[in-house]
Amino acid sequence: MSEAPQTSGSHLLPSLWDEAHAATLDEPGRLLYRSNLLGADKRITNYGGGNTSAKVTAKDPLTGRDVTVLWVKGSGGDVGTMQRDGFATLYQDRLEALKGLYRGAEHEDEMVGYLPHCTFALNPRAASIDTPLHAYLPYTHVDHMHPDAVIAIAATATSRELTREIYGDEIGWLPWRRPGFELGLALSDFAREHPDAKGVVLESHGLFTWGDTARDCYETTIRIINVAIAFLAERTAGAPAFGGRRVAALAANERRAIAARLMPEIRGRIGREERKIGHFDDCPAALDFVGSNDLSRLAPLGTSCPDHFLRTKIRPLVLDFDPATGDVETVIAGLDAAIAAYRADYGRYYESCRHGDSPAMRDPNPVVYLVPGVGMITFARDKATARIAGEFYVNAINVMRGAEAVGSYRGLPEQEAFDIEYWLLEEAKLQRMPKPKALAGRIAFITGGGGGIGRATAERLASDGACVVLADIDAEALERAKADLSKRFSTDMVRAVALDVTDEAAVAHGMAETAVEFGGADILVSNAGISSSAPIETTELSMWNRNIGILATGYFLVSREAFRLFRRQDLGGAVVFIASKNGLAASPNAAAYCTAKAAEIHLARCLALEGAEAGIRVNVVNPDAVLQGSKIWTGEWREQRAAAYNMAPEELEEHYRKRSMLKRSVLPADVAEAVAFLAGEASAKSTGNILNVDAGNAQSFTR
Repeated sequence: MSEAPQTSGSHLLPSLWDEAHAATLDEPGRLLYRSNLLGADKRITNYGGGNTSAKVTAKDPLTGRDVTVLWVKGSGGDVGTMQRDGFATLYQDRLEALKGLYRGAEHEDEMVGYLPHCTFALNPRAASIDTPLHAYLPYTHVDHMHPDAVIAIAATATSRELTREIYGDEIGWLPWRRPGFELGLALSDFAREHPDAKGVVLESHGLFTWGDTARDCYETTIRIINVAIAFLAERTAGAPAFGGRRVAALAANERRAIAARLMPEIRGRIGREERKIGHFDDCPAALDFVGSNDLSRLAPLGTSCPDHFLRTKIRPLVLDFDPATGDVETVIAGLDAAIAAYRADYGRYYESCRHGDSPAMRDPNPVVYLVPGVGMITFARDKATARIAGEFYVNAINVMRGAEAVGSYRGLPEQEAFDIEYWLLEEAKLQRMPKPKALAGRIAFITGGGGGIGRATAERLASDGACVVLADIDAEALERAKADLSKRFSTDMVRAVALDVTDEAAVAHGMAETAVEFGGADILVSNAGISSSAPIETTELSMWNRNIGILATGYFLVSREAFRLFRRQDLGGAVVFIASKNGLAASPNAAAYCTAKAAEIHLARCLALEGAEAGIRVNVVNPDAVLQGSKIWTGEWREQRAAAYNMAPEELEEHYRKRSMLKRSVLPADVAEAVAFLAGEASAKSTGNILNVDAGNAQSFTR
């Protein structure tokens, strides 16, 4: 046996194994520790890709005897973020018994149905299709990773020869085969025939490595990947990537501006059947690829690793943009034809590769859009999926770069790709996924997002699946709200932009940031507010102008920008103004505030008339006396309103409760519930309406 050489260099993967920590863990704990370490670095494996296992001795809960249990990453998990409950556990002897039931490669899919019968200790975690790949290897610890450097070798036309050249006898090679029972048997045969090997490269797929202990397995995996990294680094040193640069990348601010302009246009064209969320990536790898001479040759070849094209589709759409001219409008004018051509080609791919029992064709729209000089845009049904699709395509770019440096890159043949994409087992997994939430795929822009009503509204819309952009002039409150919501939901779903709604340029920038971060917008909640109170004879012009500026002009500016975006997408839209009872019912010593709120309500009526033909609905929520969590009810406003009613400030909330017809306090969550109704499909036939959330106030009845 010849052992792969040791390597060094700052670009290599470090071993992060902490033996002192590992010694405190049981065997499943060390498996989890190893898995999380491996999954934390995208150079080792992509999100959700790869799997790990350990064969552990445990007491059988029925017999009390020691049995061997296979712990293996369960279906749909991610090794980098999984917890202990992410592993499926199966009796090893029952898995061995399945070999006697196997009827051959043409029947291998039926073996998945037997896996639940092998479950140990009633573990509810479903076993994945990769379970046999681990079960039949005669090693205690097994890693299956998708490292870019190794897949670059595996995806070349001469991958077998390269694997031999790089690793000698230490790492073997197996030809492409779809994951499943047959591949598990092939791995078992290889291990039996090559007892000194430490792993195997799977053509166009990834890497298997193994060891006697968790640490041995982990460090072998790191070392074998580092050998590939060093080999590619030596071959690529000084060589231009992808045949050299064809076009230069634009400046960062120009790239974002073009992405903000393009993304709503793309979203409108692909989001009619199902709303999509976008992601923009202009990392160096993406810019190298989209600006290269080889872009037009390599992009149509598609991806190689099955995990890649399950997320990205078999190939991307390259947009015909010339960064030297910066002519985005010509690209937009050609989008209909470009997307139609992609759909037609996807239909050809489906029809030419389908089987008699194949699932119906899925969404034929592109997932990945490559823009020379700008970067990569991805769209999917939610932000996390769009972001991960982009990460996967960066993995594919890295693979192509390495493969082209040492040979010629080769994607999977269309039939093999189709058989993965439309695999009946994959379809069954998709069918088991929960139905999308009511606002999945929607994007909400919320002004006053750092205050009580704004935060409650963002929380309510996010709970229904919407992505939210919080806008507020108070940077500290904004960051607190963003942090809280990101913790409750996810960082993918929440963005924040500091914004003065009276600043025309700032409003335009805020909406552009929404477009580049999520792809567009569907919902505007105009909620920015202030408070003031003074008799008319002492109301200064500055107070009057401030109320009109924020509560009328600000609502106009934000609505105008939202309308422009809605019309570019041509997907309709929902606008909800947070006005006030005071817009309908006058209050003493608040002429500036009441007048501005009345202006809001009438502006909403005007916009409802203008937006109807484009499917843009505009409605109003009129709260009253929402003191809890409200920034406008702190300080002078509370004192001024209490003085107007000749009472102490601390008596004000109870006063408002008793004043209401229902004798109930109005909370931010109550207003948020009304917004959710007016923003969602339940009110799809409602526009130009006013919904009072004031616990009953006869003065503000709208009829």
